[in-house]
Amino acid sequence: MDGRAKNQAKPVAVTTAGLRGTRWDPSRLPADTRMTVHALTTHDGADVTGYLFRRGGESTVVCTMHPREINVAQYLVPDLLNAGVAVWVQGARSPGNDIRLEHETALLDLAAGQNFLREQGFERTILQGISGGGPLAAFYCQQSARAPDARIKRSPGGKPTGLDKAGLPEPDGVILISSHLGQGELLLRCIDPAVTDEDDPLQTDESLSAFNPANGYREPPQSSSYAPEFLARYRAAQRERVARIDAFARAALERKAAARRTIKDGGGSRQDAIVAAYSPIFNVWRTDADPRCFDLSLEPTERAYGTLWGANQVASNYGSVGFARVCTPESWLSNWSALSSNASMAKCAPDVRKPVLMIEYTGDNSVFPSEADVLFEAIGTRRKERHRVHGNHHGRPVEAGRPNGQIEAGRIIADWLRNGKTDL
Repeated sequence: MDGRAKNQAKPVAVTTAGLRGTRWDPSRLPADTRMTVHALTTHDGADVTGYLFRRGGESTVVCTMHPREINVAQYLVPDLLNAGVAVWVQGARSPGNDIRLEHETALLDLAAGQNFLREQGFERTILQGISGGGPLAAFYCQQSARAPDARIKRSPGGKPTGLDKAGLPEPDGVILISSHLGQGELLLRCIDPAVTDEDDPLQTDESLSAFNPANGYREPPQSSSYAPEFLARYRAAQRERVARIDAFARAALERKAAARRTIKDGGGSRQDAIVAAYSPIFNVWRTDADPRCFDLSLEPTERAYGTLWGANQVASNYGSVGFARVCTPESWLSNWSALSSNASMAKCAPDVRKPVLMIEYTGDNSVFPSEADVLFEAIGTRRKERHRVHGNHHGRPVEAGRPNGQIEAGRIIADWLRNGKTDL
């Protein structure tokens, strides 16, 4: 059987976006576990909620937060508790949507939890970043290590961050699990460049479509086969589309800023007041089209056919749920633009100087080997350790009969914690 036939025999992907498949097995939770709920207020006055799991007597707490999602029953909680540490699962101020999210304010959310845990007497805090939580953790490490006046003062959309005035306790270590390179970098690789009109997502440049048989597409679950020349044009057009959306977002923010300046200068009409208050919300369609998910000969791994959203690209690319589907100019620039976001591993990982444990899953269909290599190399500390474990994006077996990677990941993390790898 040749390589192409093997690819065609692979299973199809299940949906893992939105932290699907990350729940714990309740039978593995220690019987003496206690969980308390804590309502916190951030430096800028937002409300966030955290969930503290402990058995008693812990001096170290592992803290997990995702900028957009929350799963209190996270699959690694039992393993962490059995390793002798407490676990803090925190939600952001607006989980489940991108309208209010900017990564700069998400740092304030994370900081509220870090301050609370220090006040509770924990001697050490370890940030655990799963998927999109990884770049958030690296961004927090970067900013918390800087003198307050050296922190980012304005988000890419121009909003004052308040990071220079907030307390950002430094963590003592970082655990990265299936971490990608940043929301913007992730979207850059999966946004569909064949869109010709942002206001009419059904309009398509077929010469740039990954789903045109003339370009090498095959009906699933067959593996497609794209030529290098097509892929080069495709990747360039993806960047061009992101740049166009950036330009739209910045133009909208400039109109708003100009109206505010007019009002501040003592002039302005009612129309100026309306423009100054107007916050457009826009859709970004067709954001699930990474060719590597359909052509399994590209960066071969143990992954299944399909994306984080499953194997039906029509539903995921054109449906109402998807990455960056509903944005404001501010949230697009801060979160989803690879050209503008501050929360990328390229920008933040070199400044991570605390011990790092990185776990990648060998069947991940959103973090590919080349990206994992780039990420690990970029991490600034020399005290870093890398493990590869079979599983999909959240560690579940890709093929029937294979071990559950979540269990192996839990064992690796427990060993890392018990063996003092986070000691300074």
